[in-house]
Amino acid sequence: MRVFPGERPLLGNSEGAPLPDSRSELPPIIRRTEFVAFALAGLLLIAVVAVLYIAKAFFLPVVMAVVAGTMLSPAASFLERQRVPRAVGAVLIVVAMTTIVTFVFALIASPAMEWSSRLPELGAQLKAKLHVFDRPLALWSDLQSMLGGSEGLPSFQLPKIEWVQPTLEFLSPTFTEFLLFFATLILFIASWRDLRRGLIMNFSDRDARLRMLRILNEIEVHLGNYLLTVTIINVGVGVATGVVCAVTGMPNPAGLGALAATLNFIPIIGPIATFVVLVVVGVVAFPSIGGGLIAAAAFGGIAFMEGHFVTPTIIGRRLALNALAVFIALAFWTWLWGPMGAFLSSPLLIVALILKEHLMPSDGPQLPQA
Repeated sequence: MRVFPGERPLLGNSEGAPLPDSRSELPPIIRRTEFVAFALAGLLLIAVVAVLYIAKAFFLPVVMAVVAGTMLSPAASFLERQRVPRAVGAVLIVVAMTTIVTFVFALIASPAMEWSSRLPELGAQLKAKLHVFDRPLALWSDLQSMLGGSEGLPSFQLPKIEWVQPTLEFLSPTFTEFLLFFATLILFIASWRDLRRGLIMNFSDRDARLRMLRILNEIEVHLGNYLLTVTIINVGVGVATGVVCAVTGMPNPAGLGALAATLNFIPIIGPIATFVVLVVVGVVAFPSIGGGLIAAAAFGGIAFMEGHFVTPTIIGRRLALNALAVFIALAFWTWLWGPMGAFLSSPLLIVALILKEHLMPSDGPQLPQA
């Protein structure tokens, strides 16, 4: 087609018809602003995690106190309705909680100290009883040598004593962290009503205030119910474990039951650790390996019933927690803050789900159930 000077060429095919607009058929394009927003959000998340990890000595006691204070706020409200000043009620609640925790840890610490003083003797007994596995290990060594692997029996060696002090340093907070935790907990419980009011009135829009009020109410109710329900369940697990240990003749059944109840507050890891402890104690305390595994096998049945039937039936009605989400949260917070992070993983996951439900509601059409 010839175009004369000063004329604009016609866009079209050879017959002069305009080309169809094909923009709707193009794939979606990520704009530069969206990419920058995603990158900034990722960098912000990395920075927050790094700060929480580096400043663990400050953030862990504070977050622990805030979560525990939110769980215990209904008890302070109950005492306030009984004409007990909230500040006095906060002190009474913290003193009662500290007394209970100290009593439980005393039950656990007494046999633990006794067994740690006899560690070389108990290690020799455990090593002698594990000679029953010499034959399977010899067969495994022969198989390795036939396949061209390294020869020789793998020898059983006890861990050295040097691991005790680093472990205690890892598990035990410092005095400053304890002081920060208790001070923050008492002040948080005592001033929770004013904090609620300040958080709500911080928004000028009425709808935003109502949303914040619903979020705070739901967090307080769910965390309080979670603490009460999980405590009752874990006390039941501890009592059942203690009874099983007493019936089977395990040493110090009260301490083992208290250990089972305490570790059961940590999902997944806690029951596994209790099972391992029962196996080791049973193998050392009983003359035969089969007799020493009875209590551990009974606890495995108790933990299975609790984890698959009791806890999902009770807690699942209030707030369903996905098993994968619980596992990922447990792994992340345990890596970040150790054992206390493992304890906080489920409450923090509950808070995150409540915030997601209110701040990002799914009002759109839902996919049909498979």
